Amino acid sequence: MLREKELLSLLVFLVLAFQCVRSLNPSLNDDVLGLIVFKADLQDPMRKLSSWNQDDDTPCNWFGVKCNPRSNRVAELTLDGLSLSGRIGRGLLQLQFLHKLSLSRNNLTGSINPNLTRLENLRIIDLSENSLSGTISEDFFKECAALRDLSLANNKFSGKIPGSLSSCASLASINLSSNQFTGSLPAGIWGLNGLRSLDLSGNLLDGEIPKGIEVLNNLRRINLSKNRFNGEVPNGIGSCSLLRSVDFSENMLSGHIPDTMQKLGLCDYLSLSSNMFAGEVPNWIGELNLLATLDLSGNRFSGQVPISIGKLQLLKVLNLSANGLSGNLPESMANCGNLLALDFSQNLLSGDLPTWIFGSTLEKVLHLENKLSGKFSSAPKLQVLDLSHNDFSGKIASSIGVLSSLQFLNLSKNSLSGPVPGTFGDLKELDILDLSDNKLNGSIPTEIGGAFALKELRLERNSLSGQIPDSIGNCSSLMTLILSQNNLAGTIPAAIAKLGNLKDVDLSLNSLTGSLPKQLANLPNLFSFNISHNNLQGELPAGVFFNTISPSSVSGNPSLCGAAVNKSCPAVLPKPIVLNPNSSSDSTPGSLPQNPGHKRIILSISALIAIGAAAVIVVGVIAITVLNLRVRSSTSRSAAALTLSAGDGFSDSPTTDANSGKLVMFTGKPDFSTGAHALLNKDCELGRGGFGAVYQTVLRDGHPVAIKKLTVSSLVKSQEDFEREVKKLGKIRHQNLVALEGYYWTQSLQLLIYEFVSGGSLYKHLHEGSGGHFLSWNERFNIILGTAKSLAHLHQSNIIHYNIKSSNVLLDSSGEPKVGDFGLARLLPMLDRYVLSSKIQSALGYMAPEFACRTVKITEKCDVYGFGVLVLEIVTGKRPVEYMEDDVVVLCDMVRGALEEGRVEECVDGRLMGNFPADEVVPVMKLGLICTLQVPSNRPDMGEVINILDLIRCPSEGQEDSG
Repeated sequence: MLREKELLSLLVFLVLAFQCVRSLNPSLNDDVLGLIVFKADLQDPMRKLSSWNQDDDTPCNWFGVKCNPRSNRVAELTLDGLSLSGRIGRGLLQLQFLHKLSLSRNNLTGSINPNLTRLENLRIIDLSENSLSGTISEDFFKECAALRDLSLANNKFSGKIPGSLSSCASLASINLSSNQFTGSLPAGIWGLNGLRSLDLSGNLLDGEIPKGIEVLNNLRRINLSKNRFNGEVPNGIGSCSLLRSVDFSENMLSGHIPDTMQKLGLCDYLSLSSNMFAGEVPNWIGELNLLATLDLSGNRFSGQVPISIGKLQLLKVLNLSANGLSGNLPESMANCGNLLALDFSQNLLSGDLPTWIFGSTLEKVLHLENKLSGKFSSAPKLQVLDLSHNDFSGKIASSIGVLSSLQFLNLSKNSLSGPVPGTFGDLKELDILDLSDNKLNGSIPTEIGGAFALKELRLERNSLSGQIPDSIGNCSSLMTLILSQNNLAGTIPAAIAKLGNLKDVDLSLNSLTGSLPKQLANLPNLFSFNISHNNLQGELPAGVFFNTISPSSVSGNPSLCGAAVNKSCPAVLPKPIVLNPNSSSDSTPGSLPQNPGHKRIILSISALIAIGAAAVIVVGVIAITVLNLRVRSSTSRSAAALTLSAGDGFSDSPTTDANSGKLVMFTGKPDFSTGAHALLNKDCELGRGGFGAVYQTVLRDGHPVAIKKLTVSSLVKSQEDFEREVKKLGKIRHQNLVALEGYYWTQSLQLLIYEFVSGGSLYKHLHEGSGGHFLSWNERFNIILGTAKSLAHLHQSNIIHYNIKSSNVLLDSSGEPKVGDFGLARLLPMLDRYVLSSKIQSALGYMAPEFACRTVKITEKCDVYGFGVLVLEIVTGKRPVEYMEDDVVVLCDMVRGALEEGRVEECVDGRLMGNFPADEVVPVMKLGLICTLQVPSNRPDMGEVINILDLIRCPSEGQEDSG
């Protein structure tokens, strides 16, 4: 209220001042008044606008303000990167001679003033990298004849791009990227003859790219990536002969690359990745001899890599991964002497590994191509080389050591044989080396320690033998060491304990022997250490990590001992005392003094051992008896604790005694009446999952609850960690999430107490005909929408579900969906994708492909993938994976194939009997396919999914389907 009064007083003062001096210099005071009013709508935490004084006669000396020296009128206002917040007010409309307005990289919010472009002299508008939102009115650009540069990038604008944009005849640059614009691309944009740069990337634009682009004779750069454009690239693009950069990646474009693009002789950047282009890579691609970046990855190209690529001597980045290319890599590529990154992974390439990459065919190439004149220099320049997921054979050339700049090398999943070259040790810049899933043999070269920059070394699933070299300890940056499924022998070198950055180690399924170095206990960052199925022996290293290591990580080593393998280590006993019968009582240490009248007691070694063994057995029996009594007592007390009264808040509990357990109810409701009985009664079991079994019981007030009895294995061992994570989950509340109402903790028993949802799981309704009722289309749509809202809420709370599937979506009595089992992965001691995949292996078909790729970060987009599969399951009524008599049908592939063949409606659940709106069902299925795209960044986030579902919902939504 006070601020409103201050602003009102300020405005009154400004008006009075304006009236007093207007006759003297009216134009000058228009600018002062406008800027002061503009400042009043802003918060200026860095106090950069403190020089703006309303008493000044001119604003020309103010920070960020430039004036025309002739007229002394404000010509430029540049306030970039000042952390300004607030809104863009009407004060700017007073600046009638403003040429440039730049407010980028601030925190401005609200909508854009619809009269801003009516400043007839305004040529540059840059409002990028703020939080501006709302739609832009259709007539916003009707009076923009002078506008040349427009940037609204990295905001939150939505709605359609106004068609009036085509009225800005002088526009040379348009950047509307990274917003939420929807609809089709206005065809009138192609009428802007002076346009040099167009960037509409990172929006939700769809439909076909309109024809008519050929008139843009001045276009240098076009970026339509990360949208939803479909259809073919217009042929007219070849007439834009000045184009230097073309990016149409991450859309749904199809067909062939238009031949007219071979006319783009000035193009140095071409990316068509992550679309549905097909056919062969055109041979004319080699005529674009200025190309520095060529990215055609993630399409459906087939045939051989064209020989003409060898003509691209300026090429630095070449990515043809994830296609269906076959044959050999052409020898002509040895001419590409400036390559920095080369990616042919996930194709069907075969033949010997091309040795020209490593420079070993240099003489041959020089002989065939005299024009090279010794220029071949890709070897020292190449930084990224990925040829994984092909069928290359032969040996890895020892001349690989000439790739002195190499940082990333992935040759995994091929048929390479022979030894690992020792010259890898010459690669001082190498961060990641992946030679897994080949047929390599011989030993790991000791020279590998020379690659001291290595962060990840993967040699698993080969036929390597010999010992792990001590020199591995020189790779001080190493974080991941995977050598599993080889024939390695010998001991684990103590030098590994020097690698303080190690996080993940897998030495399983080898023939390693000896004991584990005790120094391994000192590694501070270990997340996983798998030594299973070797011939190791002795005691596990002491320390928190190895005391709590998963039993599966050490299994298959019969001679290992320690708590993790549930096998006690033999005690180290002192040597027995040997009594010498001939010794005198006063001279020999260790002898017994003779006592007159008593016989000298002489004990042999065997007698002492027998006595010691008997004593050990007696002590063991006593210990076991005591332990059994304590366990029985603890079990009875744990069950009894379930009937104790619960506290009213997160911190209250009936007891914190470790023997009786701790029960906390977040809602303050009464305690269990039959809870202990329910946990022992199979009749009360509702189901089982990767994290444990679920039972139904009731509280004393008759309130039903569901209790998840967690599988103790692989859960956090610390009560403090368990309670911290559970309390976070207990605070998550949403109408479409199953509420966590409490928990119970003992060292041997952990329970999660949820609200009971009476309608059963979505899985039963879809696949088991729960109660004879099948779901109508409106019911299915509402389940999809409610599930999307629940996941969006989780993601806003920084929680990934990880386990989306129809059995985890429950329906209440009114058919409203409630998603359960969210966030349980937070109860794992480490968020390891392999632990997760084993925990939730029942989610076959829902799991995103990045779970199988160690180098791809797991994000909320894995939930989006599972949601997409769930959408297709709901619409089709089919399981994610169907096992036929002689075939396996993957739901995503089936629907995608049907869509391509124009028969997607045939996939709809037959029980709907055609009683569904096709204009809703088909877009929903397409949305499901978009959510299941292979590349995580191509999938929408859940907020975008909700917006799309709202757009899909037709006016007929109130009409309930019969049945």
